[in-house]
Amino acid sequence: MVEFRIPLDAPNIGELEKEYVMRALESGYVSSVGPMVTEFEECFAAYVGARYAVATVNGTAALHLALRLLGIGPGDEVIVPALTFIATVNPVVYAGATPVVVDVDPLTWNIDPGKVEKAITERTRAIIPVHLYGNPADMRRILDVAREYDLYVVEDATEALGATYKGQHVGTFGDIGVFSFNGNKVITTGGGGMLVTSNPDLASRARLLVNQGRAPEAIEYEHLEIGYNYRLTNLQAALGLAQLERLPDFLSTKQRNAALYRELLQDKPGLEWQHELEEAVSNWWLFSVLIDPDNFGVDRNAARGKLVAAGIQVRPLFMPLTKQPSYKHYGLNGCPKAESLHKNGLNLPSTSFLTAEDIRHVCEVLLSR
Repeated sequence: MVEFRIPLDAPNIGELEKEYVMRALESGYVSSVGPMVTEFEECFAAYVGARYAVATVNGTAALHLALRLLGIGPGDEVIVPALTFIATVNPVVYAGATPVVVDVDPLTWNIDPGKVEKAITERTRAIIPVHLYGNPADMRRILDVAREYDLYVVEDATEALGATYKGQHVGTFGDIGVFSFNGNKVITTGGGGMLVTSNPDLASRARLLVNQGRAPEAIEYEHLEIGYNYRLTNLQAALGLAQLERLPDFLSTKQRNAALYRELLQDKPGLEWQHELEEAVSNWWLFSVLIDPDNFGVDRNAARGKLVAAGIQVRPLFMPLTKQPSYKHYGLNGCPKAESLHKNGLNLPSTSFLTAEDIRHVCEVLLSR
């Protein structure tokens, strides 16, 4: 495994995390039964402003669970953006539904609401907007479309914890929101995810399904539905509680470093980056740039090679769903804006423990000739 002097998105783990995990170990509750799971759910719901939060084994499981809760299955269509991590669309297929992929806005890189409306058919049941790289999607327009056509909205906020739209946390606008705590996210539990909703019936059923459909408080092993083993462990919740306490500092550092990137890279020919909507505040999970080779002098791949050689970890933007080999048989239509962003886009180091000196060094190497 290659070690980089300046990592892209490494976890920020300190003494508080060790203290909380040791507390869980000493309690004897290390698996999916334990008080820290409930505490983590309650603290998380309070932070984002949702009425209910249900912890899951990962963000993909939370998305799959969301679709199951909404009754989405065979014969249904679910609209997803072309530019996203593949875990956004895989749960649609798990549910037996058909993904309908639409192009993205070239400035925000998020799903284009106008193209969403054009993709709606009589089989469409839901929209999954993604807040890509922590940048809020245009939820006002998406919700307007959803209301007009009576569609569910499942927000993929897996990359966007702490981001807001019109002062409200993303993940809380739709019927259900989902978050991820993978090791590279803003906070981590080593894995893990969270489903949030303000609907008590959805929350109650989610708690049933994550635990194999087992009746709550049942003495016998009575299972009311066919569920899943999607539970978070107490050890993971302990880590999550500590990370949640430190989240304001993580976000502050990311905001500072994103501002520094913009300052150092502004007005440089051939470079631009993801735009925030006027009403949005990104968490800047991954600060990313677009490289125009004609004006910058080198293409995305050459810039990537130069940075990696200097010990700086970077990566291309997600491959669009229209180009994924695993979805070739779906005959997905081309999405030129998403494909152009992928061709020219590069994620830059955005770990929450990076210093201003680190960011300056990244920019120096990127701009060097």
